[in-house]
Amino acid sequence: MSELDLATEPDELTYEDWAKALREGTLLGQRCGDCAHVTGAPKAACARCGSLDLETIELSTTGEVFTETRLEVVPEGYERPHHVVLVSLGDARVMAHVPEAVEIGQQIELTDTLEVDGAVAPVFEPN
Repeated sequence: MSELDLATEPDELTYEDWAKALREGTLLGQRCGDCAHVTGAPKAACARCGSLDLETIELSTTGEVFTETRLEVVPEGYERPHHVVLVSLGDARVMAHVPEAVEIGQQIELTDTLEVDGAVAPVFEPN
């Protein structure tokens, strides 16, 4: 993993650190120190229990399609049709883009990022 400024008190994963790591091929998440819930995006508090005790962790870059959808009406800057998935990465689920239609249960892996208007998102493809 590259040199990222992840050692803050408390362990706060910023969007900027998350996006930088993602651009470098590393998917970061957070694990709650109280209930062990894992999230795949930066949060100020645990989505399950509200705890502020969050630890930054490295998530798997391979997973399984949990659900998928195809968007025909897309925001400016996105190609049509646009495929979006919720990918299970063990303990966490992450929303991601896929360049082609995929099936629920299909194995996919992180391959790239999609950046539109300063926002970065993971891109997964079948492996």
